[in-house]
Amino acid sequence: MTSSEPVLPAPTVRSLLLLSIPALVIGIVSALTLWAVDEIAGVVEDGVWTALPHALGIDPSSGWWIFAVLTVTGFAVGLTAWLVPGHAGPDSATTELVAPPLRLAVVPSLALAAMLGLAGGVSLGPENPIIAINVSIMVTLIGRLWKRVPANVVMLMAASGTIGALFGTPVAAALVFTGIVAAVRGGGEVWDKLFLPLVSAAAGSLTMTLLAHPSFAIPMPAYTQVTGWDLLAALVIAAVSAAIGVLAATVFPVVHRAFHALRHPVLITLAGGAVLGLLGALGGPITLFKGLQQMGELVTHRGDYTAGQLVTITVVKLAALLVAAGAGFRGGRVFPAVFIGAAVGTLASSLVPGIPVAVAVAAGVLGITLAVTRDGWIAIFVGVAVTHNLLILPILSLAVLPAWLIVTKAPPLLIRTEPEATPTSPRAADGAGR
Repeated sequence: MTSSEPVLPAPTVRSLLLLSIPALVIGIVSALTLWAVDEIAGVVEDGVWTALPHALGIDPSSGWWIFAVLTVTGFAVGLTAWLVPGHAGPDSATTELVAPPLRLAVVPSLALAAMLGLAGGVSLGPENPIIAINVSIMVTLIGRLWKRVPANVVMLMAASGTIGALFGTPVAAALVFTGIVAAVRGGGEVWDKLFLPLVSAAAGSLTMTLLAHPSFAIPMPAYTQVTGWDLLAALVIAAVSAAIGVLAATVFPVVHRAFHALRHPVLITLAGGAVLGLLGALGGPITLFKGLQQMGELVTHRGDYTAGQLVTITVVKLAALLVAAGAGFRGGRVFPAVFIGAAVGTLASSLVPGIPVAVAVAAGVLGITLAVTRDGWIAIFVGVAVTHNLLILPILSLAVLPAWLIVTKAPPLLIRTEPEATPTSPRAADGAGR
């Protein structure tokens, strides 16, 4: 949003009600698209990691199989970025969670690259590509069916519907978009501007809940009493986790430049896949994929790991996130960051058994999520979501403050590019879908 954009008038009750119809459609379609991408990636994943090795009599958790699959995945993603029309869209390392729409011709190649990465075990989540896909489709579709709906409003609704579907609740979208809509130039209260994105987010989350029942919650020992020691532990763990995220963001441009010095898209992702394969062989299957399921396994079976093993898992996953994001794979950085935060919290609980697991994990997730997203609301929400315990909320509301002081002047986990007429620039976005 810039000062050159026209000031929108305050919405009327009638206009909000009428626009709720496309908002509902956008939310439902956004969830269906996410579900379809997840399902297709899941089928390919089962084939590569279960059916094929079983048919060949191979242990899929063996280091050489992990290396082979990730190397081949890198090659396949590179071919997609090189040869498939649309070239898999912009490098995910250069895109925010919510970015302007792409040309519709780019969407199939971006979806293919994202699904290959998800199925192949790459340490990235679906959030950036699927939001870009849904925003691009919806801006084009709604632009043809409801021409009077502003494109920037459609963009907000599509992103909101997708975030609601990703997290299984519209609350996540409300927290993400409160700051965004508050900056929109126009009349009306903040909740007037939030109304349509929330309609879309609610439709998306309900649709996804009916289809797939998404949940961040991890089974943990009950936490029923807040103490001063718990607060102190959360402050320290969140600060350490945030510092780890800042360290990753500082190193990230170096990693990105190193891989992109190879210049050819196939060589970039092939090299990235090979390095990811080596990291996966070192860290084991628990360090693969976006990390949501693996996070639950790690915390649930935390007694099976020594402190040294937890350190190895944390370091390997952090390196895998940097390599995957820096080597041209298409995906988001939030999901693997949440795994890293959970690993940091699990390690803290292992080193100091008196720290409740729920407090340690929530604080670990809070810190690094804050560093990756630069958004305290998202960090607090995800920290509470993984524990599914509202008693954690006041602890995280305090723990986020020193963590933010660590993060606020640090570089983002993002590669800044010069503004030009790329598919994600405002000038190119004006022609999205044409």
